[in-house]
Amino acid sequence: MENIHNQFINTKQKALGINLDPKIYGSFAEIGAGQDVAANFFKAGAAAGTIAKTMSAYDMAFSDAIYGVQETKRYVSEQRLMAMLGHEYDLVIERLAAKRGETSTFFSFADTFSALNYQKTNQGHGWMGMRYQQEPGGPFHDVVLHVKLLDNDLGLQHSAVGTLGVNLVYACFNYYKSPSVFLLSLLDDLSRDRIQIDMIRFEGPGFNEVDNRLMSLHLVKYGLSDAAVFGPDGKNLQPSEVLYKKHIMIVRGRFRPLINVHMDMINTGVEKFMKEPDVDNTKVIVVTELTLQSLKERGADDRAEINEKDFLDRVDILCSMGQTVLISNFHEYYKLIAYLSKITTLKIGVVLGYPNLEFIFNEEHYQYLQGGILEAFATLFSRKVKLFIYPTLGQGVVYNSKRFSPPPHLIDLFEYLIANDKIEDILNYNVNNLNVQTDHVLHLLKKNAAGWEEYIPEKVVALIKERSLFGFSADH
Repeated sequence: MENIHNQFINTKQKALGINLDPKIYGSFAEIGAGQDVAANFFKAGAAAGTIAKTMSAYDMAFSDAIYGVQETKRYVSEQRLMAMLGHEYDLVIERLAAKRGETSTFFSFADTFSALNYQKTNQGHGWMGMRYQQEPGGPFHDVVLHVKLLDNDLGLQHSAVGTLGVNLVYACFNYYKSPSVFLLSLLDDLSRDRIQIDMIRFEGPGFNEVDNRLMSLHLVKYGLSDAAVFGPDGKNLQPSEVLYKKHIMIVRGRFRPLINVHMDMINTGVEKFMKEPDVDNTKVIVVTELTLQSLKERGADDRAEINEKDFLDRVDILCSMGQTVLISNFHEYYKLIAYLSKITTLKIGVVLGYPNLEFIFNEEHYQYLQGGILEAFATLFSRKVKLFIYPTLGQGVVYNSKRFSPPPHLIDLFEYLIANDKIEDILNYNVNNLNVQTDHVLHLLKKNAAGWEEYIPEKVVALIKERSLFGFSADH
């Protein structure tokens, strides 16, 4: 079992290495995008040492007959994948445990994909997973991931699935004690412009030390995905599964810690959003976003490391308040909107503080775009996007869009956005919050200065004290 990432071993060598390991034995079940994973093991040679069975229940009726009818009617889904993994693994154990269970680590590999169609009008994607033993006779472990296929050629997409599948099988048996190496190895013989992995989950006793929320962070940090999502229960979610056909209300922040101002922004922003005539209140989901940059110390450069404990502290608090959390690498807001607009066609609302309105109208952020700020705004202010501005207090003056002064040559553009209802001020805010700065609250918290609790929701205060978060100590 390796702990160091061997980047010089290719797909064929990995497949052959698995085939030549006398302990590894199991089955492959693949739906869609061919049988490319199993094919790699056959082509490598000595496949009889690894493969007990391969199959593809491509027809829906056959698939339902074998794996059962799932609650979701989509065949490219996590539910279908888990049904495949469970059924095939149970068969391997039932039929082979008595014969070779004492010397074999059994596995079932499964994937279900929707590859590029003939007209090239869809986004290729799919689910892939392994259920396997880490030692003979041991309990099973699951590794499940969702993949976006980015190649604009069907054959290349098939090839990417095949390579990724081999990487997954190899990582499960060789890198399972080093999650960072495990993740990075999934891109061996691939590149970030061919696939994105936007959800991964590790389960089983051998993964008790693996925090799946950190795995979400690492997917974005290592460039395997632009964004990752997990729910209030801390479980990793596939973004399209949770955000599809939803009105998304998003609030970006550092949340270090979450204070009353943040909750007021969320609550007042949602109230405004719900009153929009083209918003169906039954389809609204509120998302709090943490960017990679916001997870670093304020003012840190791109090379600065992220404090993972600090990240988990923030996540614990957000989840305790019932928040769905998005981690992204979208520093500019238009990139965030471009990403979300590929998932939902319904209206998107963005709550942001007044300083971020100034950020959005700063042309320096769009110098690398051929169309400059106009190109960015074409995405940011698309037909179904609206910004809600939470005010800021400066030198006794409340600043909102009414007091915003863009550069002279952008005044007409700003007034156009106001006139077309793309920007609206939040007016029903708690005026007492305007005097509160997050960094100041953090400073008071670390010193355990009298009265710091009044700036933070009660549930969050209890969590900070119980777990000594953000440098809090009762001894100060």
